[in-house]
Amino acid sequence: MASLLSTTLDIAARVAPGLAGPRAFALFVRPLGRARLRPEEAQLMAQAETGRMLVRGILVTTYRWGDGDRPVLVVHGWSSRASRFAGFIEALRAEGRTVVAFDSPGNGASGGRATTVRDLREIIRRLHAEYGDFSAVLAHSFGVLAGFFTLREVVRADRVVAIGAIAEFDYLLRQFRARLGVGDAVERALRRHVERALFPGEADIWQRLDATWRPTDVPVPILLVHDTDDDIAAPAQSRAIAGAHGDRARLIETSGLGHRRILADPEVIAAAVEFITAPQVAGENPAEADAVVRAVSGAQFPAATR
Repeated sequence: MASLLSTTLDIAARVAPGLAGPRAFALFVRPLGRARLRPEEAQLMAQAETGRMLVRGILVTTYRWGDGDRPVLVVHGWSSRASRFAGFIEALRAEGRTVVAFDSPGNGASGGRATTVRDLREIIRRLHAEYGDFSAVLAHSFGVLAGFFTLREVVRADRVVAIGAIAEFDYLLRQFRARLGVGDAVERALRRHVERALFPGEADIWQRLDATWRPTDVPVPILLVHDTDDDIAAPAQSRAIAGAHGDRARLIETSGLGHRRILADPEVIAAAVEFITAPQVAGENPAEADAVVRAVSGAQFPAATR
């Protein structure tokens, strides 16, 4: 079936790229199944204050634990859901932090069958409008890309924790192309459709969809955690972010956890929560951001790398 689909898309891209783009896009934005709530996550999710927002005709489910200001925003990854951060949320609540999260369209308890980075930008913008600046953005995988994309705009956060990061939208296009086994023409048609359908008239869209571009747009301390055995997001993605953001970023590399189990690892959770809850350093402006990173990153991982 994949071979037939690939051949059909390749032919369409050559003879009718205007048709191939939307068809490839429909596949590109559809999650690979809807992740189910796990029994060990149920109690925490039942404790959340649940909300709904309508995003482009789709009902999106939001969650809040606590009622304090400057909450931590959680952004889950592809084919996932907010509940996968249960260990982080429980630890943050134990530290007295308020947490807000959501299930993106096509995932978890939200409606729809597709997820786009434009939708995530809209959801994060609206949560920011409701709750104000975030004390941190805690994101995984595709959520990291969406988080950096949105932080370039009006949304503000004091710190970023990026786990199993995808740094660039182009990486997703390359992975999609490899998975389907299609040629250059399909990728070009898909790119044109993304530009027209999601971001009409927006300048520098491909650069803005890259967490390494103009790093001074997001001048905050960043903790990156990536497993060297991650078979979904290459470790080079997090390494690129760390390299671009310099002294403001710290990269911790683990092994044997992969792309998803890393979210349940106690040491990863402890490192992230310590980073998020560490005292601010003299107003935490960009010039002092590296002090926060040096002070609290890598304590649980002696072999941490930059």
